[in-house]
Amino acid sequence: MKSLLRTTVLLAVAGGLLAAPATAAEAVSAAPKPLLGPNGLSAPNGLSGAQLPAAFRPSGPTQQHPPVPADRPLEPAAPASTAPASTAVKSERVHQAVEFFWYDCSHSALLEQPLTRWAARHQQDVTLRRVPAIWTGSPDEAAQRAHARLFYALDRLGEVDRLQAAVFRAVREQRTDLTTERAAADWAAKQGVDAAKFRAAYGSAEVDRAVEEAPKLFAQNRVAELPTVVVDGAGRTSPSKAGGVDAMPAALDQLVAEQPAR
Repeated sequence: MKSLLRTTVLLAVAGGLLAAPATAAEAVSAAPKPLLGPNGLSAPNGLSGAQLPAAFRPSGPTQQHPPVPADRPLEPAAPASTAPASTAVKSERVHQAVEFFWYDCSHSALLEQPLTRWAARHQQDVTLRRVPAIWTGSPDEAAQRAHARLFYALDRLGEVDRLQAAVFRAVREQRTDLTTERAAADWAAKQGVDAAKFRAAYGSAEVDRAVEEAPKLFAQNRVAELPTVVVDGAGRTSPSKAGGVDAMPAALDQLVAEQPAR
């Protein structure tokens, strides 16, 4: 009986009437695979394409910044300067050169003429200011203060440009003592300066203040050598830095070119 039943089953399988039982491996491979979205999440079965939730739809290229609409006007660039053109040009050409000097300094005397010529070449872009050196605590402080008073008296009368070189010659070459009011006034009178006006300027409160301010400027600018010329409060040159007094005008040209417009 069992033999007859086995024979019947085999004949049915061979004839395609019964399906052979699937193996475990074949069952797993035949199961439907989940659809994976871009984030690796499984989508619900039976959905694809436009039917998929947004998280499962293929994404296009990422755009960091949205394009400007065609009908949106571009914003104009901010102007580089709101100042008139003439003002801007003028500001770019103005620098200040401050000379620290002493009438009884040989190197200061040597620089006077070259510096005057240099300032004349740069009268459109450089303002030259002179400050008489007063080295506080030095053996020459008294003489320096007297020479500073002489300078500021002449400056107050508008005579510095005309007489600066003459003062150097009197002090350095002729060894004239100009450290007292009488001596300074007598010398100035010989140069065509009104003696009364000179004495009034020499003892004025304005000159007093200028003389007291000079050593402060000397210290603030850390002057360690005479003459020293400071450009725009930053760059500086002196005989030792430039390689001699004769080289100082060229060094000043370079300093002016390097300093930004004020």
